[in-house]
Amino acid sequence: MILTAGPSITKLEKKYVADAVSNGWNNNWNNYLVKLENSFKKYFKVKYAIPTSSCTGAMHLILKSLDIKKGDEVIVPDTTWVATASAVKYVGAKVVFADIDPDTWTICPKSLKKKINKKTKAIMVVHLYGHPSKMDEIVKISKKYKIHLIEDAAPAVGAKYNNKLVGTFGIAAAFSFQGAKLMVSGEGGMIITSNKSLNKKIKQLAAHGRGNNKKKGTFWIEKIGYKYSMSNIQAALCLAQFERLEELVEKKRKIFSWYEKNFINSNKVKLNKEKKPARSIYWMTSIFLIKEKLKIKIDGSTLSKILRKKGIDTRPIFPSISTYPMWKSKNKFFSKELGKYGLNLPSGHNLKKSQIDYIAKTINNILN
Repeated sequence: MILTAGPSITKLEKKYVADAVSNGWNNNWNNYLVKLENSFKKYFKVKYAIPTSSCTGAMHLILKSLDIKKGDEVIVPDTTWVATASAVKYVGAKVVFADIDPDTWTICPKSLKKKINKKTKAIMVVHLYGHPSKMDEIVKISKKYKIHLIEDAAPAVGAKYNNKLVGTFGIAAAFSFQGAKLMVSGEGGMIITSNKSLNKKIKQLAAHGRGNNKKKGTFWIEKIGYKYSMSNIQAALCLAQFERLEELVEKKRKIFSWYEKNFINSNKVKLNKEKKPARSIYWMTSIFLIKEKLKIKIDGSTLSKILRKKGIDTRPIFPSISTYPMWKSKNKFFSKELGKYGLNLPSGHNLKKSQIDYIAKTINNILN
């Protein structure tokens, strides 16, 4: 079976993890955590980086630290992993869904603008599958209406918009290192920000509300917080991956280019090709079936089942999350079409050109 995802683990990762397991205790309990924080701050040119146990936890911490609460509204794209919206519910705020742009599959600025009202406190953009959102338009909107801009950059470490790294456009950003992502730590996340006050609040909340009162001692708790910390061992793995970031991104872009050559003459399939001035990391090469051109009745789910019988694993595009039973929206968004006719193709780091050729040839044969 050709799997959808899979990391690239080298001697460097094994070396760092082995060192953390053997020596990362007592006085060295956070040595890789500190190195990882410093590496992120330097790469993104931000003042603060906070490793977390997950990207979901990272988003929760950001929203909570911005004092977003019941009665407030946060706008999110209708195509994303549910964690983006769940984090909003964790703080008691209302999730407001905006449609996605048909070309980039990221939040549509026009749809976003229509959703803004006096209760809107934040916009959470998602750089879906490693493709940046339309940040020039979205930044203008957030500034005009004085709304916090938060980046769910879970799958987009290294992606750029107008030559600027995603994660550096808003007040804060969250990244994911879950096992299927571009760079992995098994599970884990990272918050980056240059806002001093926000950083202080996030760090306290992530450490069970621990205070800084020396007279009260190390176990003095000032408020209810959470356990959202990353372990030193996870940080060791993550650091090794981060040091190889450009290599990992280039392989993902190479995989996309192999698919692109195979589908270049197809009028039945549209790839998630980057739209300038965006530079995608192509975490997941994905296709959208153009139903008007199909000779057979088929959608993403049906195609996935056929491909599985031929030894090819795939992954569905996220459904329209506003239609989940928690929200029960009856929208007419493009996100519904994408969820029905879209499909993530195998995009693991260790795939070979011959495997990509086989996958694309199989899809073309089925559709033709």
